Amino acid sequence: MTNDMPEQPSTRTTVMRRIPITIAAVLIGGIAGFIGIHGFGGLKGAGGDPACRAAVDTAKRISPLAHGEVAALTMASRPLKLPDLAFEDADGKPRKLSDWQGKTVLLNLWATWCVPCRKEMPALERLQTRLSGPNFEVVAINVDTRDLEKPRNFLKDAKLTALGYFNDQKAKVFQDLKSIGRAVGMPTSVLVDAKGCEIATIAGPAEWDSDDAVTLIRAAVQPQAAGY
Repeated sequence: MTNDMPEQPSTRTTVMRRIPITIAAVLIGGIAGFIGIHGFGGLKGAGGDPACRAAVDTAKRISPLAHGEVAALTMASRPLKLPDLAFEDADGKPRKLSDWQGKTVLLNLWATWCVPCRKEMPALERLQTRLSGPNFEVVAINVDTRDLEKPRNFLKDAKLTALGYFNDQKAKVFQDLKSIGRAVGMPTSVLVDAKGCEIATIAGPAEWDSDDAVTLIRAAVQPQAAGY
């Protein structure tokens, strides 16, 4: 009698076929884990960007000040240069993060549809009024993608005049930060040093005009004045 069942591969053949699949799975899992821990910027080298080592030193130095109203800040542990984010100013002129080179910047992404963002804006306004100058600036970028008059009207109605109006109608600044693991929701804020390097990041709002925040930012901007 003829057996019409297909021939089954031998145990040895089956095992040999599985080995490459297993190795591939391990490699993929390892890469995914590496990205999850270090972000996409981690693929550039274990040491990060050498130009940003001073920012990590600053993060370590001010880390004890990240408490109270700014306890949620995550300090940079690897040298990370931020992308040169592109957006527009109130007159529609192109701007980039590098335009503020030489200053410490509190970069903030906000939108009118984000309730915590709207609540946070007055504190950012007061921080800007209190600390802005040749060494520090709050750069708040609106990422509303529809009605561009809405965020302008919000700032006007709330009498937020110290903050400059910057916007990115395509919200690419958010995607650029998300690609390096520095934006997971709104609002997002990054404390950036004078070379465009990450000092600290926070996902969510903070009381930026609080004594805790002001002390920490002053220490980042003027370490000698802060007693370091």
